[in-house]
Amino acid sequence: MASYSAVTERTLVELPQHVQPPFEVFVNGVAQVEGRDYDHVGSTLVFERPLAKEGQLGFWRWASLFLGVAGTYRKNDSVDIVYTVNGRRAVSSLQPKPAPKPLSSE
Repeated sequence: MASYSAVTERTLVELPQHVQPPFEVFVNGVAQVEGRDYDHVGSTLVFERPLAKEGQLGFWRWASLFLGVAGTYRKNDSVDIVYTVNGRRAVSSLQPKPAPKPLSSE
């Protein structure tokens, strides 16, 4: 008998050292709520869903875009952090990365 467990794809976003709470988090321009949309663990934001960053384009993909043959419709999530430094609001755009997959316990 096989047992199946739900494996959630998580995404990690490392905060720069100069970003301290309180801060606001946006994914693709939509405000996120701590505890519901993400967890703040140390200097890392943990999202319980996959976020993707489009990789570098290969030569043929770049050439087709340049020549207007094709567009790009790849998933490209952006994570923006709004925070305060010395009394001024600042924004950092951060790179999401997939969390390491847990080891199987079979």
